[in-house]
Amino acid sequence: MLAIPLAWLQLTYQKGRLAIAIAGIMFAVILIAMQLGFQEALFKSAVLLHLNLRSDLILIHPSSNNLLNLRQFPRRRLYQAEGFAGVKSVHPVYIGLAVWNAPELGVKEDILAIGVSPQAHPFLFPNIQPDLEKTLLPDVVLFDRGSREDFYGAVAAQYEAAIAQGKILTKEVTNRAITIGGLFTMGVSFASNGTLITSEQNFLRIFPDRPIGNINLGLVQLEKGAKAIAIRDVMRSQLDQDVKILTRQEFIDLELNYWSEATPIGFIFGLGVIMGFIVGVVIVYQVLYKDVSDHLAEYATLKAMGYSNFFLFGLILQESLLLSLCGFLPALSVCAVLYSITQNATGLLMDLNSDRIVQLFLLTVAMCAISGTLSLRKVQTADPAEIFD
Repeated sequence: MLAIPLAWLQLTYQKGRLAIAIAGIMFAVILIAMQLGFQEALFKSAVLLHLNLRSDLILIHPSSNNLLNLRQFPRRRLYQAEGFAGVKSVHPVYIGLAVWNAPELGVKEDILAIGVSPQAHPFLFPNIQPDLEKTLLPDVVLFDRGSREDFYGAVAAQYEAAIAQGKILTKEVTNRAITIGGLFTMGVSFASNGTLITSEQNFLRIFPDRPIGNINLGLVQLEKGAKAIAIRDVMRSQLDQDVKILTRQEFIDLELNYWSEATPIGFIFGLGVIMGFIVGVVIVYQVLYKDVSDHLAEYATLKAMGYSNFFLFGLILQESLLLSLCGFLPALSVCAVLYSITQNATGLLMDLNSDRIVQLFLLTVAMCAISGTLSLRKVQTADPAEIFD
């Protein structure tokens, strides 16, 4: 019971050193939190479309490994898949990068364009279906209100203003005039800053060189109670090798694996977390080591009075845990502000939820505990006979 006040008194004895230690821990926690936030934003944003596809099985080209690298494969494979037992319906999806012309910004930017059959109800986005049916009209598209305004302009606000005035909003995509027929909400990713959804016919008008017989995705919906894995295996054994059949989760995992393993960005964020952790360990270690060195005579006195090394070890570890609390709480407040600023500036999903808070706290405690453990070696050398000789 006496050890906790003693640990606190030792930490607060030199308030300047304590302030430096807290600042160092805050810096390390904020660095770790931002790297983890960017990494999670990368993974969440990468599969926003995948999670909103209404499909049990997905057909893709065997060489495809991420959303922006979905190679084309014959549409007839999708119709062949429709003949398997347990298949309810199949629907083609066209995907490509179009050029968005924003003369008010003086720029032309790529935008992700998706072509589907509106009658197929291919998406899980809330309230999208009524507007999606509008894309059956020539050159009508839906615009993602989560797209970056600095790339494409304030399209969502312009559309709502036009609707209020009974007008239509027209834009230019790949040298073709298009009409914004509605909005949906998906959001940006590291690969794409904006998205359009339209019908197959309008997609082929935007991409006149694309053959109608080649698609990028095949959506397969199964009958109620059908086993997706079993049907997938049957399809794999009977369809040609120019198509790959995946479950919905396998399609999501394919995208996540690409960003985490096949690109340097996933490695960079992971390395950032490790570096932040090491920085924190070094800072706390230096503080605790200096504190132990300054109080070595007191530790030697306690040992001469009969206190064991175990007691002294507990004292140092308590100091490290108190430091973790002192640094973690203010750092958490700063992280909340930085997450909000980053999300507003980039549109990426930066969420400081309870799981992230617990993860950060455990990393902070581990960081300080490792530092305390390393500094224990100095306590072991506290020999009363030598110090008071």
